[in-house]
Amino acid sequence: MQLMPESLSRTRMQDSLRQAESERTGQRLLTAQRMQRKAERASLRARRALAMAVMQ
Repeated sequence: MQLMPESLSRTRMQDSLRQAESERTGQRLLTAQRMQRKAERASLRARRALAMAVMQ
């Protein structure tokens, strides 16, 4: 009878680990998207500054 609860707890632990990993993956994706938007904005600012310098 000890086998059933042990196997059940092992399954629960594996589910928890999978859930934690997927949350970490989602967090990395959000961070990457934020960094990409920040880089795109910086690129636009640099392009505008260059255009302004060329117009002078």
